[in-house]
Parts: sequence; C-alpha cells; structure tokens
Amino acid sequence: MTEDRTSFDERLRAAQKRVAGKPITDQKPDAQDKSLLSLAARAGSEMLGGLVVGVLAGWGLDRWFHFRALFIVILALLGGGAGILNVWRLMQSLERQE
Repeated sequence: MTEDRTSFDERLRAAQKRVAGKPITDQKPDAQDKSLLSLAARAGSEMLGGLVVGVLAGWGLDRWFHFRALFIVILALLGGGAGILNVWRLMQSLERQE
C-alpha cells in the first residue's frame, strides 16, 4: 500500500512540474457563446411552443366534438410545422444580419 502511495506522489509531483510553467486560462463564456446559447434556447422554445399549442388545441377540439384523436394528430403536425417555419425564419433573419 505504501508503494502505491509513493508512486502516486512521484507522479503527482511530476505532473505539477509540467503544469507549473503553463498559464491558467479562464473558461468563462464570451459574448459569442452566450449569444449562441440564447439562439439555441429560442429555437428550441419556438419548436416546442408550436407543438404544444397544436396538441392543446387539438385536444380541446377532440373533447368538444367527441373525437378520439383526430384533431390532436392534425394540429400536432401543423404545430410542429409552424415551429419549424419559425426556426427557419429565425435563421433567415440571422443570415440577413451578417
């Protein structure tokens, strides 16, 4: 057991010597990383929002007209398509800005 501990200590000192001369870099996100994260969050919420609205509207119509799942399927597809269209528009507006 002490042999393992001695070996570990020697390897630790060697690694500390190798790293001692290297500068420490900060891993803080810059403005571009934050912008990319906010863009991804917005695109995801656009997709999810369209789908959720479609499913809820379809569920309401199915309950109102006493169908089993007709409107849920139709409006879920339309909501998903609307979400994709919104993300497409978002990407097009970003392309125009650059």
